[in-house]
Amino acid sequence: MEIIVNKIIIDGELICSERDFHAQIAGQLGVDVFYGRNLDALWDLLSSSIERPVELSWISSQKSALALGPRFDDIVEILRRVVEQDAQYDWEDRFSFVLL
Repeated sequence: MEIIVNKIIIDGELICSERDFHAQIAGQLGVDVFYGRNLDALWDLLSSSIERPVELSWISSQKSALALGPRFDDIVEILRRVVEQDAQYDWEDRFSFVLL
């Protein structure tokens, strides 16, 4: 059985605000209609609402960090919490991310 990996690419060159980040992730995951576009909605989406495995690559993440300021760290903390949750539950198919 072939495992299909859901690959998400966030382009930091296109992120000037938190709203831009949420628009990219919602569009990539096809959840534009019901996604709340805030940090709580991000946690809900990534922790339990998407099928795994998921690989998120955030290219030009340093540009996003400059544009978002402390909000960048808040988003990355949620990504880390999702990774930790999947490891804690010992799920075979997991969420992962990389900042490039």
